[in-house]
Amino acid sequence: MGVDIKALLLREKTNLESFSSKIIAIDAYNAIYQFLAIIRGPEGLHLTDNRGRVTSHLTGLLHRNVNFLSIGIKPVYVFDGKPPSLKTAEIQRRKLGKKEATIKYEKAKASGDFESARKYAQQTTSMQDTMVEDSKHLLDLFGIPYIQAKADGEATAAHMNKTGKAYAVASQDYDSILFGAKKLVRNFTNSGRRKLPNRNTYVDIEPEIISYQKSLDALGITGEQIIDIGILIGTDFNPDGFDRIGPKTALKMIKEYGKLEDIPKIQEQLEQIDYEQIRKIFLQTDMPDIGKIEFKDTDYSGIVDYLANERSFSQERVQASLNRLKRSLEKRSHTLDQWFN
Repeated sequence: MGVDIKALLLREKTNLESFSSKIIAIDAYNAIYQFLAIIRGPEGLHLTDNRGRVTSHLTGLLHRNVNFLSIGIKPVYVFDGKPPSLKTAEIQRRKLGKKEATIKYEKAKASGDFESARKYAQQTTSMQDTMVEDSKHLLDLFGIPYIQAKADGEATAAHMNKTGKAYAVASQDYDSILFGAKKLVRNFTNSGRRKLPNRNTYVDIEPEIISYQKSLDALGITGEQIIDIGILIGTDFNPDGFDRIGPKTALKMIKEYGKLEDIPKIQEQLEQIDYEQIRKIFLQTDMPDIGKIEFKDTDYSGIVDYLANERSFSQERVQASLNRLKRSLEKRSHTLDQWFN
């Protein structure tokens, strides 16, 4: 779900080219879920190989990383570890939602309503361990580093951003702001032309960047206070939030009273959640030891062999994508040689 503080944050349009030569910490699970949800067949089913194994995530990683590396972006994928116990309720809620969506998908498919079937199919998206292993293997072949978080991947990505190991965090969710990320980039792994659900209309999805400090200054609050606002609205650790409190009401309450404990209206509900532990998750998450981030050469033949021979991709299409990457890197190298010589 993620915390819904979109209405409170300052968002500025940008483009992928502005991140050239910069390290971007990508919320890996968030990106892979996007690929699994968007990259599907006409009936809404995942793309699969000749053994029935899902390949939608690999398709997304192939094309996005070719694009990133061609531009000169340095992506680092951060994978989730074991979720905090407080996230159990949210995980169960998601599972229930996927079961309901599966029923709706089957009904829509049976009635021939493939537009609705595709929409419901996207809502059934779930991550399997094999998909994580697949993704890490392809990243290794690309020479792209990845980091295994101890708990929440966004927390580790935000830590990388705060400590200068990454220029920004890339995610569709806003949780990294509560974790203190200095810069959040949205629409980073899904920018481009997209069809609107149930409409024969396309829109251009553009990346947008959110500055932590600019947003806090505009709101007139502190980092600790935006965490309290998140708790009022609802986070992954208290998904229901507080009754009839949205972003603007939450902001008003925090600006008036300063912190959760001092808001008279919510005291009865506040006793029912471990708000201090939720604050601690956002402020003191356990971090892995992140050493020097190293990018390696792309194993072009290895990528072709894995995707074409093992996962049933079209060899011609994979090779075409990789040739585009080679040409882009050669052009960038030639331009640099001219600059320095």
